[in-house]
Amino acid sequence: MRFHIITAAFLWAAFVESRKIRGISSSYKRFYRERKSFLCIDGSKMIPFEQVNDDYCDCADGSDEPGTSACPRGRFYCTNLGFRPHYIPSSRVNDGICDCCDASDEYNSHARCQNTCWNLGQKERAYVEGQMKTLDEGLRLKQQLIEEGVLLWREKQAQLRELQRAAEDLQIKLEEHRKRKHEADRLKEQTLKALKAGDRGFRHQNSTVSHLFQLLDSNKDGSISLDEVKAKVVLVHDETRVLSEDEALTLLGGGHQMDLSKFQNTLWDVLIRGDGYKIKDAHSAPGGLMSEDTHLKAADRVDSNHATATRPLVEI
Repeated sequence: MRFHIITAAFLWAAFVESRKIRGISSSYKRFYRERKSFLCIDGSKMIPFEQVNDDYCDCADGSDEPGTSACPRGRFYCTNLGFRPHYIPSSRVNDGICDCCDASDEYNSHARCQNTCWNLGQKERAYVEGQMKTLDEGLRLKQQLIEEGVLLWREKQAQLRELQRAAEDLQIKLEEHRKRKHEADRLKEQTLKALKAGDRGFRHQNSTVSHLFQLLDSNKDGSISLDEVKAKVVLVHDETRVLSEDEALTLLGGGHQMDLSKFQNTLWDVLIRGDGYKIKDAHSAPGGLMSEDTHLKAADRVDSNHATATRPLVEI
């Protein structure tokens, strides 16, 4: 009696196992609920539910045989708990080769498949974590580069503003230099005209300078000494007083004698102004040597303009 009960239980378990709907995902389970009939998922045909997974292809889309290899267009769903689920062609079901890591595709074959989903999942999770760390590091470096770029951009903007201000200042200076050059050119033109008009005055002036130098150079040695200045030069408003040695030294530019060249650039200018010193016993008006010769007056004006024009012009 006990033997018959055990045999019946084994047969029932085998029947239930054979009726188990394999190879479907959770989203498709609603189509495979136990009922009297089964509608092919493409809606092309209605068959008795007993014909589902009976190893005979009834539906054109292969939906009645998700757990067997009967339908050429069928697909078997590997659940692969702990790893990535995926579909395989139904022709690979029970072919002796383990395609699903959970071994669900070889439920009725002689293959000894091991469930490797957890190990595969661990490896994949470790790989994904590594990728995430790499991504995080990349994002951190990207943010760092962005911040450095912003700082560099601000620095360049500040430098650009400084350069713009410098350019504006240079433009202002350039305009000023242009005005000065224009004025210098105008004075140069006027001076050249005056030089042409006063050429005779210059020649006369040169002869007058030489004459006056010879007048002061009593001993005709080619230079004017301290004693000769004291003997020949007097104050305009006090002709009777003899110059002191300090006054004579000042007129000589601090030295004890001067030649013609130095005389023309120093003592000559003092004497022709006539506002402080003059040649002793010189027959001139109170204005000094300049008042007695109109050629000297013209020459002096030309000489003044010539000195102005010959200053270095502004370089642009």
